Amino acid sequence: MIALLRVPALLLTFLLVNIALFAVCIFRPFHKDNVHTAGKLYSLMSYVMGLKVIVRKDPAVDINEPYVFIANHQNSYDVMTICKAALPGVVTIGKKSLKWIPIFGQIYWLSGNILIDRKNSGKARNTLDIAANRIAKKRTSVWFFPEGTRSYGRGLLPFKQGAFRLAKTTNEPIVMVTASNLHNKVKWNRWDNGIVLIDISAPEALTEEKSIKVWMQYFNDQMKNKMVELDAEVAEMEKSR
Repeated sequence: MIALLRVPALLLTFLLVNIALFAVCIFRPFHKDNVHTAGKLYSLMSYVMGLKVIVRKDPAVDINEPYVFIANHQNSYDVMTICKAALPGVVTIGKKSLKWIPIFGQIYWLSGNILIDRKNSGKARNTLDIAANRIAKKRTSVWFFPEGTRSYGRGLLPFKQGAFRLAKTTNEPIVMVTASNLHNKVKWNRWDNGIVLIDISAPEALTEEKSIKVWMQYFNDQMKNKMVELDAEVAEMEKSR
């Protein structure tokens, strides 16, 4: 019964959010804060899904400074959860095919995100050059899902190199954005689906003492540990509700 109410409510919210975002993007196409606005608006859908999304940011993260953000990518609910953590001045790296999704794809493109052709390694490298130029000239931060795909309950997947190569090239720090477990958390016939806790960690520079591959494994281990911490915190918070 709850699902029968939730489905049309979610569709209506999604429609209204996309109309609002499309208007914003037409009014100010490719603006540096469009992705931040999109994250805030899409997160409104979390209320329909019965999720309480809490974002906390380390005070060392300065919204006026550029970073390379890396975030865990769990499932389709990410658009209404972890995307809420997109700070002002950030753009994402996404698949080129996204722009062909009706309405959403056009919003994604007009938001100023950088599209990558993963099937063509040469073009993928050119996309990283574009991202590096964006950081250098516009002081824009770039957001990656370094797993490259949704994990769907398989735990944190191995990272791909793109985010770390970009951080090395630009000498900008890495910032981890980690969300607590979402796998099997949402039940369509349950009003309250609990808490999602998202942590924006302190920036960490990639020094020369480690290779890119070593840094990749380092941050993968750090994010796994952070996920365990967040899951334990969520469990305690939900007990007291």
